Amino acid sequence: MSKVKELQIRPLKTPTDLSPEATKDISAAMNAILADIFAIYLKTKNFHWHMSGPHFRDYHLLLDEQGEQLYAMTDPIAERVRKIGGVTLHSISQISKMQRISDNNAEYVEPLDMLAELCEDNKLLAAEFREAHEVCSQYGDYSTTSLIENWIDETERRVWFLFEACREAKTSGH
Repeated sequence: MSKVKELQIRPLKTPTDLSPEATKDISAAMNAILADIFAIYLKTKNFHWHMSGPHFRDYHLLLDEQGEQLYAMTDPIAERVRKIGGVTLHSISQISKMQRISDNNAEYVEPLDMLAELCEDNKLLAAEFREAHEVCSQYGDYSTTSLIENWIDETERRVWFLFEACREAKTSGH
């Protein structure tokens, strides 16, 4: 059977020089991260929509900016999985089965608790990116490792901003 006919039979099998094991392992790592990004994205938007208090405007805008940054990662991750011959997420139910980041369905969350929770979630995401970087490096997938390096930096920036925003103000007594 010709290569063309074989690809027509398996239409989602994108040709790659990576081994089938590499495609499987990298796709699994990146799809799990993608599920977590969708979970953090929706939690960030939830907190953005339900923010209240004296710092409403600053926190509301911060979470909107962070939500946009998270969402901006989703398409490049999914497309990267497809480029290496993998299949990516299909549905919300698949995301909910794969996500490792906990949802928050509380009726009300204090603003500083929102920021602290998102800070921890982003720290977990940074660790997941580092683990995926190792998997990609093991297989010589330099394109994915390069993208991940930028996403780690973006994630660390979100952690930094959230950490600083939720620190309690110290009074100097002067």
